[in-house]
Amino acid sequence: MEFKQIQELIKLINKSNISELAVEEGDFKITIKQAQVSEPNYVTVHQPMTMQQMMPQAMPQQMAAPAALEVAAPVASVGNTFTIKSPMIGTFYRSSGPEKPAFVNVGDEIKLGQVICIIEAMKLFNEIESEISGRIVKVLVDDASPVEYDQPLFLVEPI
Repeated sequence: MEFKQIQELIKLINKSNISELAVEEGDFKITIKQAQVSEPNYVTVHQPMTMQQMMPQAMPQQMAAPAALEVAAPVASVGNTFTIKSPMIGTFYRSSGPEKPAFVNVGDEIKLGQVICIIEAMKLFNEIESEISGRIVKVLVDDASPVEYDQPLFLVEPI
C-alpha cells in the first residue's frame, strides 16, 4: 500500500463515524483508530420548590409554617448535626477533577445552595448543592465511590 493511499484512508476515517479500520494486503497490515473524545456534561441539581416558596407573601404565617417541614425533609437530623443525603444513584466525587481541590472538607463552613460534591449518573456530572448552612463535621463517602439514592453523604452542624 502506498503512502498516499494511507493518507486518503486517514482522511476518510476522520470524516466518518468509523472508529477503527484494519487493512491487510499480503504481509502488510495497518490498523487506523480514531480517537474517541467524550466531553463531560455538567448538570446542576436544584431542590424542588417548597410550598412556602410558591405561596404569595400575603398568605398568613399559619399557612406557611407547615411548609418549613418540607424544606428539612431531605436533611435528616441526628443530635445536633444534620445529614445531607444523595438525591440520586451514581458515583460520588468530592471535586470537579482529579487534580482539583475538594469542594468541601471537614471543618469548612457551607452556605445554602453551595456546591458540595458531584454525582455522576449516566455520563452526566450533577453538581449537588447544600440544602442547609453550617459546618462540615464528617464526609461519609469516599471519593469516586458508588452511592445509592438517599444515602448519607455529609454530616453538617448548623451555624
